[in-house]
Amino acid sequence: MNKTWWKEAVVYQIYWRSFFDSNGDGYGDLQGVLSKLDYIKSLGIDVIWLNPFYMSPDRDNGYDISDYYGIMEKAGDMETFERLVEAIHEREMKVIMDLVVNHTSDQHPWFVESRSSLDHPKRDWFIWKDPKLGAEPNNWRSYFAPSSWEFDEGTNQYYFHSFAVEQPDLNWKNPELRQEIYKMMRFWLNKGIDGYRMDVINLLAKIDDFPDAENPYDISYLANNPGIHEYLQEMNEEVLQHYDVMTVGEIPFVSPEEGLLYVDETRGELNTLFHFQVADEMLEWDMKRFKSIQTSWYQGLKQKGWNSQFLNNHDHTRQVTRYGNDGEYREESAKLLATMIHTLPGTPYIFQGEEIGMTGVRFASIDDYNDIAMRNKYHEEVNKGRDPKEVFEGLLLLSRDNSRTPMQWNGNKEAGFTTDKSWIKVNPNYQEINVEKALDDPDSVFYYYKKLISLRKDNEVMVYGDYQDLSLNEENLYVYTRTFKEVTWLIVLNHSDEKQMFIFPEEYRNKSKRKIISNYKGENELEDERLMLLPHEALIFEYK
Repeated sequence: MNKTWWKEAVVYQIYWRSFFDSNGDGYGDLQGVLSKLDYIKSLGIDVIWLNPFYMSPDRDNGYDISDYYGIMEKAGDMETFERLVEAIHEREMKVIMDLVVNHTSDQHPWFVESRSSLDHPKRDWFIWKDPKLGAEPNNWRSYFAPSSWEFDEGTNQYYFHSFAVEQPDLNWKNPELRQEIYKMMRFWLNKGIDGYRMDVINLLAKIDDFPDAENPYDISYLANNPGIHEYLQEMNEEVLQHYDVMTVGEIPFVSPEEGLLYVDETRGELNTLFHFQVADEMLEWDMKRFKSIQTSWYQGLKQKGWNSQFLNNHDHTRQVTRYGNDGEYREESAKLLATMIHTLPGTPYIFQGEEIGMTGVRFASIDDYNDIAMRNKYHEEVNKGRDPKEVFEGLLLLSRDNSRTPMQWNGNKEAGFTTDKSWIKVNPNYQEINVEKALDDPDSVFYYYKKLISLRKDNEVMVYGDYQDLSLNEENLYVYTRTFKEVTWLIVLNHSDEKQMFIFPEEYRNKSKRKIISNYKGENELEDERLMLLPHEALIFEYK
């Protein structure tokens, strides 16, 4: 297993429209990111991941791109972007940006031309099919709509969309289209970026002939289809191998065996991946399931490929709300989850605000939510005759807006995010949870994150250490080791609201150890190698 900078890095994800508004229009922007770089650097971050800022009608918060070479007015302009990249590099950090090439906006010139006539040269840049028995070509669903097909009256055919109606899928079978994508990728890499987070990259290849699905609600048929690895190997040969970059693929619907095909260091595809056996498939905290997932991915990728560790991002509810305790033990729980993510095998990701323990939100009405996926699902279910209140309640926990509320900088109006009215409501708890308060408190979640990140830089065991779970049958305790050369770290986590007795494994009794970090002040009651753990307590011990 090769040592590389991106394996050793800690990545900070910036959802820029909710990060900091520099011009008072209610939207965060690239200048706002630039103005907060010293804050990010002070945390110890190595890599910044910026969500899409390309030109876009903004139907899906920038993931519907109308110009791959332009920057949307809300975000700024190219001169600001260039200054931002330069400033990030001056601070010895790197920057990766989103690559969104499964689909475009329906306002992208490519699609406007494609839909203009049946024989336009770009017709085959997208996926068009004739009606089947006067209706959709098949029964597939999209992520955001009941059907993955939209009828175009101008040409009497349907176009395919894995997401919103306004996001037609590109046809990767077309070699001319692929070359145009590679040209665009080189453009941004030559601007100085250090890699890509690749949006739903395993959806590029489609099943030939588009047969009906036995269960259309299981939309895994959208992903991992024949041809996908050839596309990614070609992308690597044409573009990626010529730059010193980090690539991370957003890859849903994969097992460790399938995931390895994308990140095996001998195959020339991607560096690492986000799988979603936790964030998409584990709706609530399930300790035994989580442990099983971690073990299977570690064993599946060991010495061959690299994993990523995250529990929340711009698409998933904030981790302390979904998988922790955002009430009585919010700070302890936030620190425990951080300890876990930063000590498990793989590259850790921090989503903006996670480092101060920001929580999910609960607005009063569907009208308060911007999430297109949530709104579409709400209206689909209500139109079936279901009780609107019941539908609304059922969608709250997993709404993407849980993670998209503005960064809480201080206790002032709009949490210090903007001088105007924010594009989305601020979480009402901003006066209690904000950066200003966190920086004034030496025991805050922020400084705990800072210490974890510093430990990673100084201890290779956190990065390259072998992993072993010592607590497979425990429902509340998660105990595992990381071992590298002569050093072993024992990580002990009490993921519950109650005290738990921990008995050291026999091989770690009566051995000299050093406490590396704890999320509680003071010393625990240690008696005959027993340890009474407090609610949501996290401890790391070092053995040499």
